[in-house]
Amino acid sequence: MPIKIPSTLPAHDVLRAEGVMVMAEEQAARQDIRPLQIALLNLMPKKAETETQFARVIGATPLQIELTLLRMSDHESRNTSATHLEAFYQRFQEAKHQKFDGLIITGAPIEHLEFDEVSYYAELREIFDWTQSNVHHTMAVCWGGMAMMNHFHGVRKDILPAKAFGCYRHRNLAPASPYLRGFSDDFVVPVSRWTEMRHEDIEKAEGLTMLMRSPEVGACLVEDETHRALYMLNHLEYDSDTIKAEYDRDVASGGEIILPVNYFPDDDPARAPENRWRSHGHLLYGNWINQIYQTTPFELERIGASPA
Repeated sequence: MPIKIPSTLPAHDVLRAEGVMVMAEEQAARQDIRPLQIALLNLMPKKAETETQFARVIGATPLQIELTLLRMSDHESRNTSATHLEAFYQRFQEAKHQKFDGLIITGAPIEHLEFDEVSYYAELREIFDWTQSNVHHTMAVCWGGMAMMNHFHGVRKDILPAKAFGCYRHRNLAPASPYLRGFSDDFVVPVSRWTEMRHEDIEKAEGLTMLMRSPEVGACLVEDETHRALYMLNHLEYDSDTIKAEYDRDVASGGEIILPVNYFPDDDPARAPENRWRSHGHLLYGNWINQIYQTTPFELERIGASPA
C-alpha cells in the first residue's frame, strides 16, 4: 500500500519518480481499510527535504499511511516559505485534539543550546507529555530523541570534543527486538552531531534499553517501553548526499571543516558518496510501522485509554 500525501507536496513527485507508491485523497477514500495515522513533527530548517526523507522510509511498507505534518505553534521558520507551511502544516496547538498511531519527532540544529534555552522548549515538553495520551508510539530522532530522553529520564546531553560526522559502524545489540528484525550484526549508520548521551548514563536510567551502539560514537537506538518510544540518535533516513551537502556548506562558509568519516570513497570529496545504509533505514522504519500496525487499537479514540 502507498503513503497518502498531498499531490502538491514537493515530496510527492520525488517519491513517485523513485518508485515509492503515493496515493491521492480520492483514491484512498475508495479503500475499505483504516490507514495508519502518522504525524511528523518537523523541527528541521529545510522542511521539504526532511519531509521527503521520512515519507520515503515510512511509505515503503505494505500498509496505507496517512501523513500529517506538524510544526511548533509559535516558532516561525526562516528557511521554509510561509506559503509551504500554511499549505501543508498544522500548528501543534491546532492538532493536539487529534490522535495518531505514530509520531516522528525530527532533530534540530540547536545542539549548542541547553534544552531549556530553546525558544519553543516549553511547548515541546507539552508535546512529549501529549504523546502519552494521544500517540500510540513515537520515534524521536537525533536532538529530538535526546530532548525526549532527557524529559522523561533526566539523561544529560554532553558536548563532544569534535563533531561526530560521517558513516560509522554500529552493532546490533538486540537481534530479537521486533524493531531490528532483519538487521545485520554490524552495519553502517550516518551520524552528524556535536553532542552525545553517554551509554553509561542511558544504561543507568530505569526503563531504557540500548538496541544499537557504535564503538566509536556510542549510543544510537534506545527503546523506552514505558513511554512507547524509540530514541534514534543518528540518521538512517538520510539521503545519499545529505552529509555531502553539510560538508560543502561548511567548506563554502569557511567554518571548521571536518572530513566525514568513512563516507567519500578513498576520502576524496570529489567522488560521489555511495549509500551503504539505505536497506537498514527501510528496515528500521518498516519494522516500526509494522509494530505499530500489530499493536495499535483499531479505533483511534482508544489510543491512550489503556496500556499499549
